[in-house]
Amino acid sequence: VQLQASGGGLAQAGDSLRLSCAASAASGRMFSSWVVGWFRQAPGKEREFVAAIRWGVGRTYYADSVKGRFAISRDSAKNTVYLQMNSLKTEDTAVYYCAVNRNGLSYAEVEYNYWGQGTQVTVSS
Repeated sequence: VQLQASGGGLAQAGDSLRLSCAASAASGRMFSSWVVGWFRQAPGKEREFVAAIRWGVGRTYYADSVKGRFAISRDSAKNTVYLQMNSLKTEDTAVYYCAVNRNGLSYAEVEYNYWGQGTQVTVSS
């Protein structure tokens, strides 16, 4: 599975950005049991879980730090997952990565099998 993340950029606090993660699987399909997650890594910090979605049923999961501000969704026809980020804060500044876990939901990055290249989000005050 190859993942292509895009949509990052510069924003001011309070603004919105939408990230996209386009998946291309060798089989041409994403399996319903797979989970697509977004992680982020700020300078000098470890990579952390942000949000995830079960590909089949669309159930979503969020880190407490983004709950109520970010929304993850998927477009099955386009094999794409989105992360809508609203009410951005300076502490949201990070490189954002999308990843696929073939074995279901996990909040730990080590459980994810495929990773995109990351997209930079910078939020200024």
